[in-house]
Amino acid sequence: MIKPSRDTLAQLRESDKEEQSVQNASKLSSRLIYEVIRRDGEEELERPVRSLIWSGIAAGIMISFSVLGEAIFRTYLPDVPSSYLVENLGYSLGFLLVILGRMQLFTENTITTVLPLMVEPTRRKFAEVCRLWLIVLSANVVGAFAIATLYAFTPAIPSELMPALMALSEHAVGMPAGESFARAIPAGILIAAIVWMLPQAENATFIVILVFTWLIAAGDFTHVVAGSVEMALLSVKGELGFYDAVFGFFLPVLIGNVVGGTVIFAMMAWGQVRHELAEAEPN
Repeated sequence: MIKPSRDTLAQLRESDKEEQSVQNASKLSSRLIYEVIRRDGEEELERPVRSLIWSGIAAGIMISFSVLGEAIFRTYLPDVPSSYLVENLGYSLGFLLVILGRMQLFTENTITTVLPLMVEPTRRKFAEVCRLWLIVLSANVVGAFAIATLYAFTPAIPSELMPALMALSEHAVGMPAGESFARAIPAGILIAAIVWMLPQAENATFIVILVFTWLIAAGDFTHVVAGSVEMALLSVKGELGFYDAVFGFFLPVLIGNVVGGTVIFAMMAWGQVRHELAEAEPN
């Protein structure tokens, strides 16, 4: 048996390294991204109720830093038209905290937990998704009201920020219901798109979240959880009634986010991989 020379072995090792580098640098296919998110969704559906509740409350609290970040920029930036674009960078702060902190944000689940349902469209799986949605959304709202109450009735934030907080809240909640619904659809699509991009983002995760949540704010789109902080602030201050809060803002935005994240984006994601998944299944 002829043994390969040292030069040959070195060339083979170098070839293997090059091949590994190519594989590492290659883009994930849509099917693989789908599978990564589907597995995340399965894990979320299996989490204990208590974990979901506390994680959801934490997300509702932390997302308030989106509203607070905007208020800080609005308060201290010069009053010129271009300040609007810088001001909306503040909106990304809460989303960075929540998404990088792996907290339960309802709008992420409009795609993450729906993908397992599309693979296994059974009554049991549908009930699991509905259960998780109800728990997480309720917990998000509880967290939003808790932090809004803190902001409204304690010196937790400087008093000079309150006028900007109130102005932002009045603008977000003051749209007609139909307009709130329509503007919630792009927000739902963008949040789902962030979830879809993160498995491929690697070291660009921070930038992906920053840019696309900034776009939600700059586009004046509506988000049910961040908006719940604004809704809660006006409610605890006695400036927004129950009917207007629920039927004028919360439900239209909730439905719009679900339409954008699930009906549009998740269905598109499913459509582009369903045949590949079928072919991959063993006969």
